[in-house]
Amino acid sequence: MHVQQILKSKGTEGVFTVKPGTPVSEAAAILAEKRIGTVVVSSDGTTADGILSERDIVRELSRSGAGCLNQCVEDYMTRELVTCARDDNAEAVLAKMTEGRFRHMPVVEEGKLVGLVTLGDVVKARLSQLSMEKDALEGMIMGH
Repeated sequence: MHVQQILKSKGTEGVFTVKPGTPVSEAAAILAEKRIGTVVVSSDGTTADGILSERDIVRELSRSGAGCLNQCVEDYMTRELVTCARDDNAEAVLAKMTEGRFRHMPVVEEGKLVGLVTLGDVVKARLSQLSMEKDALEGMIMGH
């Protein structure tokens, strides 16, 4: 299974982006309102400059208190992004996410942000694939 198949199954909601100068409090409000775990930080809405997750916000809250909510997302975002492409294998993406201990991966092609996959998306797709394989094997064994 490829990342493109996962993106197709997710629907058309897209990726939520914020500009680097956005206050952390505004990014947190987006995360809560949209019920998502991360926003991509992008100066132009099409390239990924960084990523800010709920974990990043909680980590900084514990370090410096509520004052961090008035800072800009660029102060706390992850700048060195691990990305994938639409034609990447989902198992390889899952391995990268597990090894790097992160749950969100921007999908980038030719420098442009084309989607975002989550650990949950990849696991769900893999479970679906395993279920189909199981059904096919049972059908072969039963002679159907």
